[in-house]
Amino acid sequence: MRDKTDSINGKLTSAEMGKLWATYMGNTMAKCVLHYFLKHIDDQDIKMVVKNALSLSEKIVETIKEIFSANNFPIPIGFTEKDVDINAPRLFTDEFYLHYLKYTSKAGMSIYSIAIPIMSRKDIRNFFIETLHSTVKLITEINDQLEEKGIIVSSPNIPIPKGVDFIQKQSYMNGFFGDVRPLHALEIAHIYDNIENNVASKALLIGFSQVAETERVKKFMLRGKEMTGKHIEVCSQKLHKDHLPSPLLLDNQVSESTISPFSDKLMLWHKIDMFSMKIRTYANGASLNGRHDIGGMYAKFILDVGRYVEDGANIMIDYAWMEQPPEASNRE
Repeated sequence: MRDKTDSINGKLTSAEMGKLWATYMGNTMAKCVLHYFLKHIDDQDIKMVVKNALSLSEKIVETIKEIFSANNFPIPIGFTEKDVDINAPRLFTDEFYLHYLKYTSKAGMSIYSIAIPIMSRKDIRNFFIETLHSTVKLITEINDQLEEKGIIVSSPNIPIPKGVDFIQKQSYMNGFFGDVRPLHALEIAHIYDNIENNVASKALLIGFSQVAETERVKKFMLRGKEMTGKHIEVCSQKLHKDHLPSPLLLDNQVSESTISPFSDKLMLWHKIDMFSMKIRTYANGASLNGRHDIGGMYAKFILDVGRYVEDGANIMIDYAWMEQPPEASNRE
């Protein structure tokens, strides 16, 4: 019979190692970014939200350090004070910090919620449950601030159905040819959410492209900016065809500074990480879609992002910036 203490003292499984490692890496990066944001902020309400986000990232990093140490797991390097210059000039507006935190918090929630059911050890599962709850609380604070300041991005309104109905024809799936129905609620929700994510991502890419010191990294950021802009345009056209609004761009919330607050390593890893999350959000949209054209759109987007992430990883490897995650034994 399995000892009751196994869930606490047992060896870390591959799922636990992988999710803890990824969470640690992401939150060491977040600490650097948020420390810089706090150095350049005027709005006291937004400052409190950024402080809470930083406090959460610091708590996550320290907890994972304790878990790794107790299990003789080597502490990853991740990102340190060497990867940030908090005295570099301001690169983004206060308002952008809220959009950025919403963008990154959604990615964090995705990681934590997926981790919970695949954790075997009770203490690790409870850690991810607590972290998810804290992130939900944070994103609620972010949305409250966006609403108070009149800058909340809400999904478009559509009519309430007049009654319950059933789909009668296969033409419901049309998208490229024939009669094409209007977007349904789930399609709208995910298209709008993906535009919102991409709008924040594009502004971040503009800022990173301005300050990147390595030519390869600068070109990578510019390529990401162009690709993200095209994805925004295609998704917006889907909404506009049904006379629905799309989120506004945040490009104007990037300053003209060309002095980098972050290392090229941090900026490159940041975008690889967030674009990897983008594959998941596109796949979510595709899974809840009922039109051929939208399915094709998401398939194209995922291919674009997959190639981009691989090219970014190759740059990281070439500069010896990419830490290796835990892996299985080599039996050869």
